Amino acid sequence: MTLLKIAQIGHPILRQRAREVTQEELASEATQRFIDDLIATMRDANGAGLAATQVHEPVRIVAVEVENNPRYPYKPKIPLTVVVNPVIEKLTEETFENYEGCLSVPNLRGVVERHVEIRLTGWDREGKPIDRLYRGLSAGTFQHETDHLDGVLFVDRVKDPRTLCTWAEFDRYHKQAFVERIVPFVRRTEG
Repeated sequence: MTLLKIAQIGHPILRQRAREVTQEELASEATQRFIDDLIATMRDANGAGLAATQVHEPVRIVAVEVENNPRYPYKPKIPLTVVVNPVIEKLTEETFENYEGCLSVPNLRGVVERHVEIRLTGWDREGKPIDRLYRGLSAGTFQHETDHLDGVLFVDRVKDPRTLCTWAEFDRYHKQAFVERIVPFVRRTEG
């Protein structure tokens, strides 16, 4: 496996809409190898997810996995999930505020509003249909990664730019209040 270079904010690839992947393309050795590299890169960077566009590949593929991630200790676990051609349907108008960060926007966090409950459809890496419901922070993770495939970064969704902060300042001034608010939310939505 190869660790891929992660595009940083300002690179044009992050503002492109990625193209759909065909079943034939998905089955190819090259695409399967790319998916392995995408997963390895996400894990190496301690990301909760990574979209293909973030590693300079304009195709509609994302990988998400949350285990014992030191960057997000409050996030519920999500087993490794690869989604090809993901589509998100919002199932409720209820939203929540999440302090988000991104591997393509290093050392920056900000408050983004996300839908509490979504339906995620697409294919897995073998081309089999995926049709799953997600709630809470897990729903937010898939919304964040799918945004990348449409050329949208979390900073575009920050409602109040005064919430933007570095990781160090988040830890120092905002993390405790955020965790005190988000942990009961996680219990309620993903319990």
